[in-house]
Parts: sequence; C-alpha cells; structure tokens
Amino acid sequence: MPVEAAGYNRNHLSSEGALPLIRFSWLATFAVLAFATSAAAFPPYRSTDAGTADPWAVEARLGLLRLRRDGGENLYSSPLLRLNLGLPGGVELISELEVRPGRGGLTDAALGAKWAPVQGRWSVGIEALMLLPVPDARGTGVESQLILTYRDDARGLRLHLNGGGFYDGRPEPAEKAWRASALAELERGRYRPGLEVFSRKIGARPVEVLLGPGVIVDLGRIDVRLGLHVGITGAAPDMVFDAWTSAVMALRR
Repeated sequence: MPVEAAGYNRNHLSSEGALPLIRFSWLATFAVLAFATSAAAFPPYRSTDAGTADPWAVEARLGLLRLRRDGGENLYSSPLLRLNLGLPGGVELISELEVRPGRGGLTDAALGAKWAPVQGRWSVGIEALMLLPVPDARGTGVESQLILTYRDDARGLRLHLNGGGFYDGRPEPAEKAWRASALAELERGRYRPGLEVFSRKIGARPVEVLLGPGVIVDLGRIDVRLGLHVGITGAAPDMVFDAWTSAVMALRR
C-alpha cells in the first residue's frame, strides 16, 4: 500500500468527501466475494510477485484491520481495499485505498498497473502506481519498482525480490525515497507461510527495516491472510499487524 511504501502518515484528513467511495468499496468487495474463488495475491506482505491476475479476472483483497504501533501509540486502519483487473498480455490494473476510522477517513489512494512480460521458473515484472490526492492533501506522486520471482513447484518454494523508489508530493515537504524487500514462501496444502524483510529510506531519515512472518490460508471461495512485522531499526515502527481476506471473480468464462 502506498501509505506503507511512501510513509504517508497524515491524520488530519477530512472524511466527508470520502464516505461515498468507502461505501462503494465495501459493496464492490462483497459483490466479488459472493461469486469468488480464492486469490493468490500478496497482502499481508509489502512485497508483491512477478505475476498478474488471469485476463478478465477481478482480484478483491479486503484489509479487515491494520494495527501499527509506534512509540506507544496505536494507529488503526480499516478497511483497506485493493481491486485488480487482469488483462491480456501479462498486464494487471491496480487500485488501492486506505481508511483510518476516527482519523479523518480516506488517507491514501493509488491507481496503476503491473506488467510481467517474463513468466516461468524465473519471472520478471514492473509495477507503477500514481499516488492520488486525498482530502486536505491535494498533491500527487508516483511509485515504481522492479519485481523478480523464483518458483520451485516441486518443493512448493517461492522467492520474491522487490526494489524501486517513489516520489510523494502529498506530505509537506514532499518525500523522495527508495524501498526494497525480500519474501520467501512455502506452500503446504491449504497453508502458505512466509517470512519477509522490508526496508525503505525516505530522504535523509535513517533506514527503516521491518521483519516478520505471515501466512495465507486457502478456505476455498476466499482465503485469510495474517501478518506480523516488527521493527528492526529505531526508525521503523515497533510493530505492524495485518488481517486480510481475498478472492477472485472471473468476468469471462
């Protein structure tokens, strides 16, 4: 999510203009979940894979809760929503938003695309997002990264490497930064445990490093995704907990 990737932590934003979008987001997600199969997407991690949704398939990923604890302060976000549409040619359209109850409503939004032209045991992709204006923060930004995925189906092993940068013109002052992450997953029946390390550096600030496990559980029509990351460096938050569910709906049979 751009709020994590770009460090955008404004808590004074107005929720009045965001309410219709929030209601639409919940309705769209429930509509997808009602006609869905489980998805192989990447919350609760900050990394993504060098793969895209099948052509004309909608991936809905609903963040039920994100709890971020830093310096004794708890910051809650819910709902978090990601709706992606697969297109032919290894292309996926991406939309993301984040809401913080009691903190001003809509606090982050982005639109973009992922392109994965190389698929196989080794896969390569590129993801680019436009960071959109939100209430009381009318600037824009851009985030892009290179994605590498290695798959060993015989062992159920997946490795994902991400690296890139971003410019976010919404905070004051604007932020320029780099980010990098590595994620290892093991597929064991319905369960897909993983371990991730994530780092970023915003301007002249110290490097933030988060490390933690996660798990994806396939329940059939939907899956459940849980992650817990802890700060390794002093600049990182003390802890971030994520709880998500996701599903896929095919628009064409």
